[in-house]
Amino acid sequence: MPETIAGITIPDTELVREATALVRAATDDTLFDHSRRVFLWGALKAAARGLDVDHELAYVGGLFHDLGLTPAYATKDRRFELDGAEAARDFVLDHGRTEREAQNVWLAIALHTTPEVPLHLAPEVAVVTLGVETDVLGLDLNEITDEQISEVTAAHPRPDFKNRILRAFYNGMADRPDTTFGTMNDDVLAHFDPSFARKDFVEIIQNNAWPE
Repeated sequence: MPETIAGITIPDTELVREATALVRAATDDTLFDHSRRVFLWGALKAAARGLDVDHELAYVGGLFHDLGLTPAYATKDRRFELDGAEAARDFVLDHGRTEREAQNVWLAIALHTTPEVPLHLAPEVAVVTLGVETDVLGLDLNEITDEQISEVTAAHPRPDFKNRILRAFYNGMADRPDTTFGTMNDDVLAHFDPSFARKDFVEIIQNNAWPE
């Protein structure tokens, strides 16, 4: 029987059930509950904005979006967003979805820390960013009712979430600091590690190999 939270029905399909099982096994409570909330917030905001969303694909995007922070899926040489995106793309293709659908899920995850751009792409891409911006940054909470907030957080609580998600970000990126260049993720490393040295975009331009 499908599960409904705050008026959003989570599809009762093999793809969704297996996505849930995979992410539940790979993540702790903080990341799992966060990932489910991301789907729910994103779906609620998408509905309010009149977007026509494939909830199966959006669910995979929401569930997999932080998978690259986990030991089972993290690499050492690329952004954590790409780790989750690659895993999700393979997962969607393995479940019979099209290359285009898999690419949209890939984009949803790969771009979820890139402001603005995802909101101009497919609805399934936008949903993940809308959900992340809601759960992590608290943006546009006025688009969600108090009752919806209560239902979602009752199903997936947020105990000390601000501190726990920051720690999860740091733990997932500390051993690959160079991958945070050009993203907001370097703020996390600088917060936890006073010795972290950011790369400077202006210095890279001024000191690159091109002769003047």
